[in-house]
Amino acid sequence: MKAVYISEPGGPEALEVREVPSPVPGTGEVLIDVVAAGLNRADVQQRKGLYPPPPGASEIPGLEVSGRIAGFGPGVSKPFSVGDKVVALLSGGGYAEQVAVPAGQVLRIPDGVDLVTAASLPEVAATVYSNLVMTAQLQPGETVLIHGATGGIGTMAIQLAKALGAVVAATAGTAEKVGTAKAFLGADIAINYAEEDFPESLRAQNGGKGADVILDVVGAKYLTQNVDALADYGRLVVIGLQGGAKGELDLGKLLSKRAVIIATALRPRSVAEKTVIMDAVRDAVWPLLADGRIRPLVAKTFPLDQAVAAHRYFDTGDHVGKILLVR
Repeated sequence: MKAVYISEPGGPEALEVREVPSPVPGTGEVLIDVVAAGLNRADVQQRKGLYPPPPGASEIPGLEVSGRIAGFGPGVSKPFSVGDKVVALLSGGGYAEQVAVPAGQVLRIPDGVDLVTAASLPEVAATVYSNLVMTAQLQPGETVLIHGATGGIGTMAIQLAKALGAVVAATAGTAEKVGTAKAFLGADIAINYAEEDFPESLRAQNGGKGADVILDVVGAKYLTQNVDALADYGRLVVIGLQGGAKGELDLGKLLSKRAVIIATALRPRSVAEKTVIMDAVRDAVWPLLADGRIRPLVAKTFPLDQAVAAHRYFDTGDHVGKILLVR
């Protein structure tokens, strides 16, 4: 089969297509003929040599795919059949024509979503739902602040939080993206972080109140401002380190607010944990896609053998929604 490998850490040109043996599904795994694969920032960080795959995971990048079931390893208990249209959450291996994945990380595609577009869903849906709901316990009426409004995580998080009845604030770096966050995605408050101090702007637009929950992909660069933006008993959930890994924390301010900081990652979790998360996504998120309260947003698609061009486009930061590699 064809698969994309990282020849050496670096820019998009480090990606190369190779002919490699097709995977053989192990115990409890299904084999999927890949139709499309989502491009995520984790892939970019892996390409740069900053985010190696977990032990035992494929060296091929790609954390989510859509496709059709092509076969089974021994001991698969889920009621799948060959030819079923599915999506899968991966630890790696998605930039390929086939992938073997534990059956617990595989779901049938949601009603009303086509097979290519479905590749934009598993990683972001699992990340957002597990962090906003399972970890942060976001409640109706609470205020949530989402950084990176128009990326894959942001577009899903805004829509899911709105569907859950939260007051949604989001940050973006251009006036156009701020407009998209409000007009298309439904954010109640949208803040241009390039022009405004986001904690101050949030309180000004939210009746003086900060955020009960913050979903942060930036990390160290935003640590001080995030703590400032938290409401009393707020929960800051850090899921990315785009702005660095080390920052200075004002414990006094955190104590005075009785607030918490939680750092999570999806990729290194066990199959058992991922299975619980994917089951929750099927039960809670898939119905919202089926009835239109959440709309998947695909910015652009590229053929698998144009992974270099896809990563170059991702690196510009111009996209709104997900970038997909298709066969």
